[in-house]
Amino acid sequence: QVQLVESGGGLVQAGGSLRLSCVASGSTLDYLGIGWFRQAPGKEREGVSGLRSSDGTTFYADSVKGRFTTSRDNGKNTVYLQMNSLKPEDTAVYYCVALPWDRLLRLWVFPNEYENWGQGTQVTVSS
Repeated sequence: QVQLVESGGGLVQAGGSLRLSCVASGSTLDYLGIGWFRQAPGKEREGVSGLRSSDGTTFYADSVKGRFTTSRDNGKNTVYLQMNSLKPEDTAVYYCVALPWDRLLRLWVFPNEYENWGQGTQVTVSS
């Protein structure tokens, strides 16, 4: 079973950038879908982006489209989330998850169905 560790969060001013990393161990990310999710204080967890390892297909939440980009470094078994033009409303704990593609799509709709979230990485955007 793949183990994931998120990192790269921090405090940044509005308009700034951060790059989050999701490092996998224990198994390859091949043939999996890798999703980034976030949870802001007092709000439900929501999907941010998804990437299909087999062909590089990506999708994004409307709220981050055009600002965030997810990518994979196969050699490092790592997935990134490049976040540009950050807004205060992007403040949240960010989590990554690796699942079969159909399960990731379902998790996008029903994020509360998954229980094995990692510790995540805190992103705070000041105005």
